[in-house]
Amino acid sequence: MSEAPPPVPFSPDLQASTQTAGQTIDENQGRIFPCESCGADLKFNIGQQQLKCPYCGYEKELHTEGGEVVEQDYHAALERLRELHDKEPSSEQLEHEIRCNACGGTLVFAGSLTSSECPYCLSPIQRENVHDAEHRISVDGVLPFLVEKETAATNLKAWVKSRWFAPNDFLQRGAKGKFSGVYLPYWTFDSLTYNQYRGQRGEYYYVTVGSGKNKRRERRTRWYPASGDFQQFFDDVLVLASRGLPRELMLQLEPWPLGKCLPFTQEVLAGYLARTYEIELDDGFQDARVRIDAAIATSVRQRIGGDTQRVDSINTSYDALTFKHLLLPVWLLAYRYREHLYQVAINAATGEVQGERPYSWIKICLAVLAGVAVVGIVGFLSTQR
Repeated sequence: MSEAPPPVPFSPDLQASTQTAGQTIDENQGRIFPCESCGADLKFNIGQQQLKCPYCGYEKELHTEGGEVVEQDYHAALERLRELHDKEPSSEQLEHEIRCNACGGTLVFAGSLTSSECPYCLSPIQRENVHDAEHRISVDGVLPFLVEKETAATNLKAWVKSRWFAPNDFLQRGAKGKFSGVYLPYWTFDSLTYNQYRGQRGEYYYVTVGSGKNKRRERRTRWYPASGDFQQFFDDVLVLASRGLPRELMLQLEPWPLGKCLPFTQEVLAGYLARTYEIELDDGFQDARVRIDAAIATSVRQRIGGDTQRVDSINTSYDALTFKHLLLPVWLLAYRYREHLYQVAINAATGEVQGERPYSWIKICLAVLAGVAVVGIVGFLSTQR
């Protein structure tokens, strides 16, 4: 006798099987995409890059409007936000969110809520915490999950084994936990900058000073004035628009294949959680300016040239400023080791693994002692020679 299929989480009637994709269901306060064959929730299938029913195997192509993710005017968006600030959002503008009371993370989800734990801190999340969201800037594009959970788990094992200074029992046991597929919000900014700079170019030269045993060569620097102007275009400067995750860790997941982004469709979120942005658009641009200004400063030093540089001033204007609101896919895993909580993030588009891990202070001390011993031996041999 063949094994019976698992129970369908959503028991539809004939009318429910013809519901419109994306309709809001009161029971779970989420959006569902009903299977046209059996009525169960369709989920986004990573391998086939389309919706698929996990019960009857029905497949459905994604529906996206157009083929490109369109840039939005930054200043126009800020003006629209100011106009909407004092207005009540209409029912069409409302989304549904769920908030973790432990870490404060706010998430949205499509389809049935399949996770009962917060992917950031492992605390239980309750469906009764679902609430209506205030008006937000709409999502422009989404990068679908491209890396299967099984591949992410394989990459995680390789990452654990490469942690040389981790405790031995951690290397043997690995990072045990439950993977959560999460879409994280990002801002990207484009701008054509015009930069004026003033500084000094330093060129080294050497002179001989002293006499006898004190005779030696010293390096000196001649300084020459330098100034100029140039244009530099910045494309897709990424800013994580969510708090609660180590920012340095998330930066190490870059680069992202943003060219594979699709115009946003709720269907891609089916079966996954998506975190809403907590860093507003204007604050996100301030974060982007830090990265842009650092790149401009590097360009200025290259243009000044010489052996060393002094930068007295840089004046930058930002023109043709545009942005996109994107959702990027991450496999998150939170695990406990000796009562401490650690987080691992895997770029679900490239497979890059970055995370927190425990350290073995015994291994570190032994490595330091070995290094000191090597330096001592080299110094002794040099003295003997």
